[in-house]
Amino acid sequence: MQFIKEINGLKVTAEYSEESVQEIFVPLLRHLTSLQKKLNRRIVVMLAAPPAAGKSTLVSFLQYLSETTPGITPITAIGMDGFHRYQDYLLTHTTVRNGEEILMVKVKGAPETFDLEGLTERIKKLQADEVCPWPEYSRTLHNPVEGAVQVQGDIVLIEGNYLLLDMPGWRELKIYADYTICIQAEVEDLRDRLINRKQREGVTHKDAVSFVDNSDLPNARLCIERTMEADLVLRLEKDDSYTCVGRKF
Repeated sequence: MQFIKEINGLKVTAEYSEESVQEIFVPLLRHLTSLQKKLNRRIVVMLAAPPAAGKSTLVSFLQYLSETTPGITPITAIGMDGFHRYQDYLLTHTTVRNGEEILMVKVKGAPETFDLEGLTERIKKLQADEVCPWPEYSRTLHNPVEGAVQVQGDIVLIEGNYLLLDMPGWRELKIYADYTICIQAEVEDLRDRLINRKQREGVTHKDAVSFVDNSDLPNARLCIERTMEADLVLRLEKDDSYTCVGRKF
């Protein structure tokens, strides 16, 4: 099934096999529908994956699938990328890498370049069943767009690199999740995807390679090595398809 969507200001095309749709995605949506009805309140689902593992496109596809499949409660898909620190902040604040103090903009996408406190507070509002304004990140503006989405509905699916990160402050996010999903991938398989994505943002190939090797790949390794156990575990294959490694439903 072909899926075309504008995500973070960029047009994205993805292809999902009928096998994945019928054996993984529809059963997942049916389980979330059942869980929401059982709990009789809004449920929050978190999907964690390394950069370039296709998570933003996948959750958008799951929202589309939930809206077009009979008997499924529609989900609202959102991302944590709207909690990137603003570019002005990253250009004026520093972090330490390998004993050297550097500007945060050089490692944009690392955990410390996100507003974790703001993300946590907003997730609490989601769990309180409120209509909640939610920011989105624009890859053309390179900044968040505040209040881009008004989140409502019974099932909210949040995607992000670090939603299941086993590090102080981040690991506490999991207590607000009613169901968790993670995507596994090999670092080597992500590199080309990351470089291509960076070039689509208007960056030269040379600069894209430098940024990916010095920033995106370390972030990808962190996600792969430090993501906590999830209820559903998917694996990104070399052909960009997903296989199910383990699931609780």
